[in-house]
Amino acid sequence: MPDFPKNYSAQKILENIDQVIVGKRTAIELTVIALLCGGHILIEDVPGVGKTVLAKSLARSTNCQFKRLQFTPDLLPSDVTGSSIYNWQTGGFQFHPGPVLTQILLIDEINRASPKAQSALLEAMDENSVSVDGVTHTVPQPFFVLATQNPIEFDGTFPLPEGQLDRFLLRIHLGYPSFDDEVTIIERQQLNHPIDTLEPVITPEGILTAQQIVRQIHVDGLINRYIVALVDASRKHRDIELGASPRASLALSRTSQALAFLRGRDFVIPDDVKELAVPVMAHRIATSSDARIRGQSEINAITELLGAVPVPGLPTITQSSP
Repeated sequence: MPDFPKNYSAQKILENIDQVIVGKRTAIELTVIALLCGGHILIEDVPGVGKTVLAKSLARSTNCQFKRLQFTPDLLPSDVTGSSIYNWQTGGFQFHPGPVLTQILLIDEINRASPKAQSALLEAMDENSVSVDGVTHTVPQPFFVLATQNPIEFDGTFPLPEGQLDRFLLRIHLGYPSFDDEVTIIERQQLNHPIDTLEPVITPEGILTAQQIVRQIHVDGLINRYIVALVDASRKHRDIELGASPRASLALSRTSQALAFLRGRDFVIPDDVKELAVPVMAHRIATSSDARIRGQSEINAITELLGAVPVPGLPTITQSSP
């Protein structure tokens, strides 16, 4: 691959956001990985841990257009996509674009909107376009959705169906900061917010170029077989009622390419796959009711799979099936 690695700008994005989001390098890295793959992320976490700041920091670092949309039960699909409004001066209808026609879109509490509004967003995520009054409007590129939901409050919510969860490339968690990190946050924001002085380190065109480079990262046939073996094992695990779809295999391959790129390699290794298995697969499976009663989570199940499925290049060890 000529002139590899070209990951300098991607590393600068990580370093830039690190100035604002303290102690959450893994979550920042996963966010940048999703951006490099042209995918979208679901951030599942409690309020106040920095989800909005993460989205704004990413937009500023990449010089991308940014919009934020609060999902509520009364939200209409046209509030997402936009609508055609009659113009008395021209005597015709004029399209007024909705918030989805941007480059980086933050969706607050996606599970509070009706399924119709969720579906309007899904079309844009899946097809990079929206249809209004029979006319298709293409979203700007790069297009990146960060959707949030609170894992604690369920009153007045519309849980995302499995088909929509499957559209999110990764699910991430920020979590509470450590004691020392929280002290650092207070000190950094004593006079002003660090995001106010954040400068772009890459252009939207640079992001598109990086996305093309990520697609060229080499994935060996053995790695592909390992990925499919992990996904296939999720369909046979005793505690998993709904296994991961082929979209999970594609997502695991693509995100492993992006992780290798960030690590400065032009090839994927098994550790890349193992590192991304939980954020890629956990939201794409469903554990059985018996497993949930026993306290078995999706993350536990994926961790078991990682221990049971042989890693390519290592001696095969007889292991009990998951």
